[in-house]
Amino acid sequence: MSVAVDDELWSAVGDPTRRRMLDLLLSDGGGTATTLSEQLPVTRQAVAKHLGVLDRVGLVHATPSGRERRYEVDEAQLARAVAQLSSVGATWDARLRRIKQIAEAIQRSQES
Repeated sequence: MSVAVDDELWSAVGDPTRRRMLDLLLSDGGGTATTLSEQLPVTRQAVAKHLGVLDRVGLVHATPSGRERRYEVDEAQLARAVAQLSSVGATWDARLRRIKQIAEAIQRSQES
C-alpha cells in the first residue's frame, strides 16, 4: 500500500516539542496553551505557536474555553500520519532488503 506523504504534516510532527505536546494532549484528553506550558520546558507563547502549527496541518482542533482555547488531537488526521509513516517504513524496509541482497551477491562473487 502506497500512501502520499504530506510534507507539511511531517514537518509539523518532526519537531520534538510538538510530538511531546501531542503525547500530552492524547494522554490528558486535551489541554490549553497554559496547561501544556506547565508541563513543557517552553513558554506559553512558544506553546501557542506550536499549537498554531499543529492546527494548520489539522493534527489538533481548538474550541473556546473561557479566555483560552482548548486543543484536542484530531484522531483521523493522526491516523493519516500513522498510515504515512507505515507506508514510508515499508518502502524503506524493501529498499534495505534489496541493498542487503546486492551486498551479499557481491560478497559471494568475491569469494568465488
